[in-house]
Amino acid sequence: MATAIQKITLSSSRDIPFNKLVLSQSNVRRVKAGVSVEELAESIARRGLIQSLHVRPVLDDEGRETGMFEVPAGGRRYRALELLAKQKRLAKTAPVPCVVGDPLSDILVDEVSLVENIERAPLHPLDQFRAFAAMRDKGMTEEAIAAAFLVDAKVVKQRLRLAAVSPKLLEVYAEDGMTLEQLMAFTVIEDHARQEQVWETIHDGWQNEPWHIRRMLTEKAVRASDKRALFVGLEAYEAAGGVILRDLFQSDDGGWLQDVGLLERMVAEKFRSEVEKIAAEGWKWVEANVNLPYGASHGMRELAGVPIGMSEEELTKRAVLQAEIDRLTEEYENAEELPDEIDRRFGELEAEIDALDNQPMRYDPTEIAISGVFVTINSDGRLDVDRGYVRPEDEIARDAKENDAQAATGVEGTESPDHETRSTVRIAGDERGLDDSEEDEGVKPLPDRLMSELTAHRTLALRDALAQNPRIALTALLHKLAASAFHHLPTFGALEVNVRHVSFPAQAEDLNDSLSAKSIERRHEAWGNRIPRDETALWDFLDSLGDNERMALLAHCVSYGLNALYERPTPYGGAGVSEHGLRLRLSQADRLARETSLDMAQAGWRPTVGNYLGRVTRARILEAVREGAGDRAAQLIDHMKKGDMAREAERLLADSGWLPETLRLTDASASTGVEADDGEVGEVSLPAFLTDDGEDEEAIEPEDEDARAVAASE
Repeated sequence: MATAIQKITLSSSRDIPFNKLVLSQSNVRRVKAGVSVEELAESIARRGLIQSLHVRPVLDDEGRETGMFEVPAGGRRYRALELLAKQKRLAKTAPVPCVVGDPLSDILVDEVSLVENIERAPLHPLDQFRAFAAMRDKGMTEEAIAAAFLVDAKVVKQRLRLAAVSPKLLEVYAEDGMTLEQLMAFTVIEDHARQEQVWETIHDGWQNEPWHIRRMLTEKAVRASDKRALFVGLEAYEAAGGVILRDLFQSDDGGWLQDVGLLERMVAEKFRSEVEKIAAEGWKWVEANVNLPYGASHGMRELAGVPIGMSEEELTKRAVLQAEIDRLTEEYENAEELPDEIDRRFGELEAEIDALDNQPMRYDPTEIAISGVFVTINSDGRLDVDRGYVRPEDEIARDAKENDAQAATGVEGTESPDHETRSTVRIAGDERGLDDSEEDEGVKPLPDRLMSELTAHRTLALRDALAQNPRIALTALLHKLAASAFHHLPTFGALEVNVRHVSFPAQAEDLNDSLSAKSIERRHEAWGNRIPRDETALWDFLDSLGDNERMALLAHCVSYGLNALYERPTPYGGAGVSEHGLRLRLSQADRLARETSLDMAQAGWRPTVGNYLGRVTRARILEAVREGAGDRAAQLIDHMKKGDMAREAERLLADSGWLPETLRLTDASASTGVEADDGEVGEVSLPAFLTDDGEDEEAIEPEDEDARAVAASE
């Protein structure tokens, strides 16, 4: 005979006045967790009590019901109702939906309380994201959703952005195939196809960290902090239909500009417009370049303009701006960190004061007719206009014209130079792309152009170091004088000594913004403001200087003659430097670097895609990462294509202090002297990476430097 299945009986439910309820001492929840009682009270006030309380009748000593009920399960809801009653938002006798348990049950109230809490299944985050999206689709605003759930509106925006990720990736997340942090990384763009493509690329590999996902998704975008974006302005870019990608989950420095083509067009149009305004001032020529090379004005005479001066209105405005700066400085002088809005305000005030202080100078119209202007964009996105430079050939042409006029009329200075009807304007770009093509394996010699760019960085840093070491500068000068006096080398000038300013025919675009360039520029400007133009007054000025200042000025002047540049030796004694001369140059540069304790990493050089990693073979990239970040880091990237590998290597080496061999401080003990030639001593053999011209590795000899740079990266 079959045994009948015993049917269970569920507890009855009924409404019980709130003042008849008491919190059970057997309730297991003692530690605060999750939504606060205050937030739960607001939710009950808005939506009502969604879940009933579980209660049991309180019995007296004789086992009779007292009319009171204890609450073993639902303690937080009870406290929330109690808070509403204290706030007089809930009547003390208000009926509360309750499930009434059997007071004589052999199930302990402690067990009921524990089960009620631990059997509660938490809501999967994805369900919350989708619920927020559903509420928005039904008409609720983001602010209304935030108010309903007592959260910040930013939290709602984040959840909605997560819900907008590709449905395929959301399913992967729902099945625990990716972490929440990885899902957050995919929210920086809205292109589902690209999101899925990136996930397919990285999900089985080593590089699936959130930061790497963000980098891959934004690799073709331009950061909002880029000088081109700052120059155009983010509002103008968006008004033109441009899209800015934002990361709602971490600081993104303003985001990324997605439409690079639109940005480039806007930069070109605005830049050309500004250049044409400057050309209309009557200058003979205007040299405009978004990335102006370092030392572009070398060898030119700079005009001495007369300050226009500020109007009364401008003087008043400057005083008001300065007063605000002083007030904010005093108010926040003890603050460990400035609030973002105050920091931004300081920047705005300083920019306005700079604009007032750096007004254009007034120049002689006859000088303007033979002079030119350099125009570029600063790293902060502002237009940098440097007026009043005369090229040597224009000086000669002006002098010849004046001499012809004097000869024709017999009267000196009767004819002024003719003004050009239109300035010669040249707007150049200096964009270099990254060749992502694979290269043959092997550590190939560095391309000549890259060697020149690296040694230009080193030369500039050496100049700065030498200028700050007068004793070593004096030694270098005496070395020059002794070579002339004792070896009878030909020299020119009244004192038979000169320092020739060495320019950089090949240079990376970041050279102009390097720490060394800024340091030299500040020092040169400081001296330039003091040194008279008249030679007689210059002698008196120099004679009046103390020993320390004379040494400092000497070091600064001597530093301009320093040449530590690599260039391809001329094999047959033609124009350029011989192999012997190059050895001597580099060995003396090494000596100066050791004497000044030059550290190129401290001087600000960092390996980037543009200045090194994107210009060398995969083998050299791996070698750099192995030396700077360790074997493990090199193993993590050795499967990548060259473009991705270079970008990842830049991140890995950012703070490592790693330097290519060309920029490292050489060990004097490793140098080996060779027999001197023409009375010059102390040279060393060139290292293998300089002497190896790569003929065994499909050497390419382009006609020009730009072509050589492209060929070197193929």
